[in-house]
Amino acid sequence: MIDAYGDPGTPECRGGWRYLAWLVGRQWPRCVAGAVLASTWMVLLAATPYLTARAVDHGLEPGDTGALAGWTGALVGVGAVNAWLGMMRHRVMTRVRMDANFRTVKVVVGHATRLGAALRGQVGAGEVVTIGVGDVQTISGALTAVGPGVGAVVAYAVVGGLMLSVSTRLALVVLIGVPVLAVLLGPLMGRLQGRETEYREGQSVLTARIGDLAGGLRVLNGLGGKGLVADAFRRDSALLRERGYRVGAVTSWIQALGVGLPVLFLALVTWLGARQAVQGHISVGELVSVYGYVVALGWPVSFLIEMGHLLSRGVVAARRVAAFLRLAPEPVTGTHDAPAEPSALHDPASGVRVLPGRLTALAGSRPADAAEVIDRLGRYTPSEATWGDVPLSDIPLPQVRDRILVAEAEADLFAGTLRDVMGDQDPPLRGAGNCATSHSKPALARQQNHADDAAHLKALHAAAADDILQSLPDGLDTPVAAQGNTLSGGQRQRIRLARALLTAPEVLLAVEPTSALDAHTEATVAARLRDARAGRTTVVASTSPLMLDRADTVVYLVDGKAAATGTHRELLTTEPGYRALVARDEEAVR
Repeated sequence: MIDAYGDPGTPECRGGWRYLAWLVGRQWPRCVAGAVLASTWMVLLAATPYLTARAVDHGLEPGDTGALAGWTGALVGVGAVNAWLGMMRHRVMTRVRMDANFRTVKVVVGHATRLGAALRGQVGAGEVVTIGVGDVQTISGALTAVGPGVGAVVAYAVVGGLMLSVSTRLALVVLIGVPVLAVLLGPLMGRLQGRETEYREGQSVLTARIGDLAGGLRVLNGLGGKGLVADAFRRDSALLRERGYRVGAVTSWIQALGVGLPVLFLALVTWLGARQAVQGHISVGELVSVYGYVVALGWPVSFLIEMGHLLSRGVVAARRVAAFLRLAPEPVTGTHDAPAEPSALHDPASGVRVLPGRLTALAGSRPADAAEVIDRLGRYTPSEATWGDVPLSDIPLPQVRDRILVAEAEADLFAGTLRDVMGDQDPPLRGAGNCATSHSKPALARQQNHADDAAHLKALHAAAADDILQSLPDGLDTPVAAQGNTLSGGQRQRIRLARALLTAPEVLLAVEPTSALDAHTEATVAARLRDARAGRTTVVASTSPLMLDRADTVVYLVDGKAAATGTHRELLTTEPGYRALVARDEEAVR
């Protein structure tokens, strides 16, 4: 099975069938083994009636006890071997399915990581969740076709050949009957793919709605809009339920016909065989073998129908995975290196220019305008922004991410201890090389832990989050739930800010870092942020007068454009629109 840390390979993204073929190709020895085991297992199922017929014709009917014992022993031996083959077939096919499962998970997660910030703009969270929860399992189930599916085809051909040795008419019925079943079920398989596609699309939309609803439940409740959103969700879920019923209706027909048609088909073969025995065209032993062949043929026919069902669903899921893998990540290469020294950031679309080493605030009546400027300056959206004299788009992305950090107001907080949530900082231990030093390894580890703790505490203090740490029973080792659900909104916001400060980036671009804080805490954060970022470039999107008053430069935005630039007090005097904007926030503070 695939190594959890190994390379999953380069997936085939040109279509659902190609992706399934790639999964088979990545583990072809195991798939071949599964096909051989399944084929042998099913062929030996047909050997049982053959041996039974020989025991009847050569031992039981003529009264030859030795022949009867010999054929009976062979029958027992074949049964034992087949039991072992069935166990091994199941074991190998389980590994095939698990490999496809884990390999798909790895390529999806790896591609999501490569997409990075581009992921959210290209695909919804519901789509990613649906792929991870449902499509991965469906794809792995479809690989059943390489084991029992291939075995069913081989067994079908072998049984047809054995029937040919008994009666040409019966053999023709067997060889023609299964293709007729496929023709009857074919349209239903195509219809299932269409219904499954509609259902999966609706499922991803509804999953995204669930995430949005859960994330904004407190806000919706405060605005009185929870009922409205709940009604919309109820309508969407009812529509998805109807689509699920349609998928179930097609699936039920396939399963009903998959059980019923083979029974009718095999009953026809048995009836024809019985007539030929009565007419003397075949012996009693051959009649027994015909009945046994018919029973043995039930397995291959059932597997063929199930294979068609699983492949119909699997190719739909594989198409969705392939479409996700075709999403293009932002280019990481560039033609120019980033400026060697701290340099100005310039956004031509808005006219905003950020000077290095200063605290700059962006204030506008529409918070989205300031957020868009920050996205362009942080290279999260395509733009003509420049860093120094170099276009940001021409700089290798790793250099941009190493030196420019965008701190979003609703950035994810992953589950873990508070130390893990904030992130580890691993400063190099000077003097600790390959040679022996005056400190032992445990001593060095303690020093590094103390250095890490000091950095975490310093960042928490700068974000005015000391009280959060004091309220937690185990300090930095206290577990924090996913998305910080065990914390209040203001606490989560300060933890996000502390995490950003801990990384100590050359350029920090923060979106509304104090919007959920009370006036006293906000004033503390504004003062400490300025001190913590002294000498480094910091841009803050905010309309809070407490934050604006601490900024070296304030850029007043009107309709996404820089209408005026100056200090907070200068703009209060010269810009009526800015004064009105800040006055509204002052009223909110009071």
